[in-house]
Amino acid sequence: MLTQIEEKIIQYAKNPADGLKIAVIGGGTGLSTLLRGLKLYSNHLAAIVTVADNGGSSGMLREDLGILPPGDIRNCILALADTEPLMNDLLNFRFHDGRLKGQNFGNLLIAAMNGISGNFCDAVRNVSKVLAVKGRVLPVSLQNIQIGARLADRTVIQGESAIGHRYATPDNEIAELFMEPADATALPEAVEALKAADVIVIGPGSLYTSIIPNLLFADICQAIALSRAPRIYVCNIMTQPAETMGYDAARHLAALLKHAQRQTARGFVDYCIVNNAWIDRQLINRYQLESAVPVLAERGSVEILGTKMVEAPLACVNNGAIRHDHTILARSVLSLALNHLNCADKPAARSKKAYGSAV
Repeated sequence: MLTQIEEKIIQYAKNPADGLKIAVIGGGTGLSTLLRGLKLYSNHLAAIVTVADNGGSSGMLREDLGILPPGDIRNCILALADTEPLMNDLLNFRFHDGRLKGQNFGNLLIAAMNGISGNFCDAVRNVSKVLAVKGRVLPVSLQNIQIGARLADRTVIQGESAIGHRYATPDNEIAELFMEPADATALPEAVEALKAADVIVIGPGSLYTSIIPNLLFADICQAIALSRAPRIYVCNIMTQPAETMGYDAARHLAALLKHAQRQTARGFVDYCIVNNAWIDRQLINRYQLESAVPVLAERGSVEILGTKMVEAPLACVNNGAIRHDHTILARSVLSLALNHLNCADKPAARSKKAYGSAV
């Protein structure tokens, strides 16, 4: 027999318009994976996306046109759009020759829309309308920020790309992330989306280049800290050599809390979801060649940080890479949220002002 929570999740799957208001925060592949799962259960999604990227196609457009980096924004828009496979391939197409070599067509579309819109946020909103996105994609800020990292040996690395591609050793781990300008403000719509959310999800994604950059904004941290919604951190499945070499789940969480609690002394994360699915040994061995290993999770070391640890079989293999299973992850988030809110047998209140469709 199905539980009330299971029945509620099935109801959301049948009619996502009845779904919870969910704010997710992060960037990169992890955030778009989560959104692909959550959109099956709710039309009321707000994705708050980092704008710290300065590498690749996004970095080129940022330097040439002075716009905010569109890459992570593009991935989130595509995750929430109901596009035909051909359109999806087109928006992900990367030019291989000529002066456009290295550029992504979807990024160019956002850049062009920025040229005819009032600002970058309007450009993102207009592209979302064109692609009939359900939910909203919001840059965390409209300010031109750069991030830097101070290492354990006191070396300073400037720029998201340099941080994510540095050569790391166990004795020069990242000690602190910072942002310039330090007093940059978040997009008001992003702050309001967090305040209005029934559920707040942080991650998954690169800890120091996708997640923590969003938490350097004091107003973002205050909104999360003051929220009465369940606040869920989705831990990565594998470590990343440049950022989290040797990290277990507790160290991921501790780094997140360290940066967030500089902005607020209040509690910040209620739950930490970790993977407990078996991973093929041959695949692990291949990852170890690049100094990446599965993220281990020990309940006591996580829960001593004031956060309840929840295990789920999240790992799957996609094109030879270990990824979160978007459906299992979404159902795990919803199950946690509904249990926390104790609202399995009553509809969630919604604020259309904060969580209306982008159309």
